[in-house]
Amino acid sequence: MLRWRLPAVVLAVVACAGVARAEEPAALARARVAYNASDYAAAIDEASAARLEAEYADTATLVLARAHLEQYRLGGNPAHLSAARVALGGVRAGALDPRDQVDLYIGLGQSLYLGEVFGPAADLFDLALARGTLLSTADRLMLLDWWATALDREGQTRSPDRRAPVYERISDRMDAELRTDPGSAVANYWRAVAARGAGNLDDAWDLAVAGWVRSRLSPEATERLRTDLDRLVTQALIPERARTIVAPDRQEALSRLRMEWALVKESWP
Repeated sequence: MLRWRLPAVVLAVVACAGVARAEEPAALARARVAYNASDYAAAIDEASAARLEAEYADTATLVLARAHLEQYRLGGNPAHLSAARVALGGVRAGALDPRDQVDLYIGLGQSLYLGEVFGPAADLFDLALARGTLLSTADRLMLLDWWATALDREGQTRSPDRRAPVYERISDRMDAELRTDPGSAVANYWRAVAARGAGNLDDAWDLAVAGWVRSRLSPEATERLRTDLDRLVTQALIPERARTIVAPDRQEALSRLRMEWALVKESWP
């Protein structure tokens, strides 16, 4: 699939970290602020100090773990991924408030994803999504994007004849999302990707066109969705559909498909 999407998704989902609570120790509040400001070294230092207070040790350990995950994502030092896993393994979910429990599931999912264990990572993200009402709308959509990306990567590890159930999961969930929010950038994009992943190139084309038209329903996300769909169509769907044509007519098919897509964009600016 189109792996160019991954850095944006990874960067976006970390915004799910909780905000500081008024009753928390000052060090833990500072750790949250530092984390949300992407100052992960400071977040680790402050969280380490906050862990000394037994009542907040689990919450502080969670912040520390997720800061290590971000350091690993940015720098690739395996020591940070190892430290994150050790810390996450020591967090007691029952000692966290409901919002921080969601962050724990996200952190566990991230630790699996960054270790390229995609199917189980998707299951952890799914667990977090089950409590999506505790997240802001933007954060829930970011997490939904994480979940779909993890399943997509899992689908890529399977032989073509075993991919369909993975992409059906994505498609079913995105269909449900669109019944609630027809302009959802995440759902419109992943519906088309799921159809392609399942091998249904004609359906993927139709869904990409529909997504392009519906992108105006959410003006704040129109540009991003259209950029994503344009790359999906031009880099994947057009060449893949053209390859299904008998060789002598392949170049003609490529030209025709490019003209069709250009007409869609011209007709729905």
